[in-house]
Amino acid sequence: MSNPAIEISGAMVAGELGLEVDEFRQLMDVRKIKVLCERGTGEDEGLYRATFYHGDRRARFIVDRHGRPVGG
Repeated sequence: MSNPAIEISGAMVAGELGLEVDEFRQLMDVRKIKVLCERGTGEDEGLYRATFYHGDRRARFIVDRHGRPVGG
């Protein structure tokens, strides 16, 4: 099974972290934002949980394989 490249809107993540989009991109470039992406199994197969960390802030998203938000 291959691992698809999941792309999530930088604007969406920046907003959740309380950052401007340009600031978010710069922090990503210098690896000041950490990312954990987990693949769903069983009934969650085909879904991914992506968590972005910056300082003491966290933004978590459940997305499909195209990076589109799912649910709530």
